[in-house]
Amino acid sequence: MRHHDNIRKFGRERGQRNALLKSLALSLVVRKKITTTEAKAKELRPFVEKLVTRAKIKTLASRRLLVSRLGVDKGVKELVDTLAPKYEKRAGGYTRIVKLPRRLSDGAAMAVIEFV
Repeated sequence: MRHHDNIRKFGRERGQRNALLKSLALSLVVRKKITTTEAKAKELRPFVEKLVTRAKIKTLASRRLLVSRLGVDKGVKELVDTLAPKYEKRAGGYTRIVKLPRRLSDGAAMAVIEFV
């Protein structure tokens, strides 16, 4: 049975997992497109989409929440000033995952995650 088995753990403890997601999300916001493993991309997608949805609400409280989730004010500025106006009329689905060939070294499934 797979009850309560829907969160990918990546062999890390909770704090390390959260730090990994923050780092991936910040890289995606700054660079608009990153290459990572397929599992990490699939775990990152809902995290980033919630951030973009929150960035569309231009209040001080939403900015503070974004800073707490991303950890850096530079990424929040990019989210609120650049990405949020671009997706103002879009109801969701801000990211796209494109599968790539497997990595040669260990055979891990790779993917590109990017903003649409």
